[in-house]
Amino acid sequence: MQDLDEFTATDAALAQMAATPPAEWLTGIAFLTQVGKACTHVRQEFILLSDVLGVSAVVNALHDKKARELGTQSSLLGPFYREGSPELALGDCIVRNPSSEQIVMYGQVTDNDGAPIPHALVQVWQTSEHGLYDLQTQDHDVMDLRASFRCDNEGQYYFRTVRPLGYPIPMDGPVGQMVRAQNRHGFRPAHIHFLIGGEGFRELVTALYFGDDDHIDSDTVFGVSGSLVITAAEDPASPVSGLKAVHYDFRLARAVEGEMGRVGADPASLLAAE
Repeated sequence: MQDLDEFTATDAALAQMAATPPAEWLTGIAFLTQVGKACTHVRQEFILLSDVLGVSAVVNALHDKKARELGTQSSLLGPFYREGSPELALGDCIVRNPSSEQIVMYGQVTDNDGAPIPHALVQVWQTSEHGLYDLQTQDHDVMDLRASFRCDNEGQYYFRTVRPLGYPIPMDGPVGQMVRAQNRHGFRPAHIHFLIGGEGFRELVTALYFGDDDHIDSDTVFGVSGSLVITAAEDPASPVSGLKAVHYDFRLARAVEGEMGRVGADPASLLAAE
């Protein structure tokens, strides 16, 4: 597995696209027109295009270089982030109707010196055990498989979920057609997204990736880093007994005034800005 940066992400993207036949300029213009037409208040086809071309990975790496300091390795926000996820109590399950065994995610949010960040806000979102986000299977007013949690006084967080399934990016639009034309598999390895913030700290956008997924070394949006790979296992230290658990501690960097840690946005907010 290669950890990508602003210098290597382009080479990785070109390697995935090496089997693509040449395209004409007008074909490209028509394609971009179709990408624009595919965008809605819940679907951002241009963010998806940026992701699969490796542009998001490059922008993310360049954005991180401007930070005063770095904490936990960042990853991509992706096109399925939504503002206003329901705030649940620590230990709650983020899945409305789980159909597979639950797992526990737990750990601590600290600064780079290891000092806890009390009451940090942890936002999480993921696919189901069937590989689909809520936006793909439910009424768009319903939020599932996503939630917000407030850490305790010691920066501790924990919640229950199901193991997400790796999935292909949406292949029913122009970006999916492009990926097929490039002879790429289009899959993302199983992962859980996190957006974590605390007063005075730079927002952390990242994701944790399950290491036994078949596509862990060939993520179609180039989001995986070695430090973000996890395994769910028996854990006697878990705050919920009887379930497999993932223990992961997050470090937040100090913020520069006016700086955001996000590269990307809720699709609804982009359309609202028009």
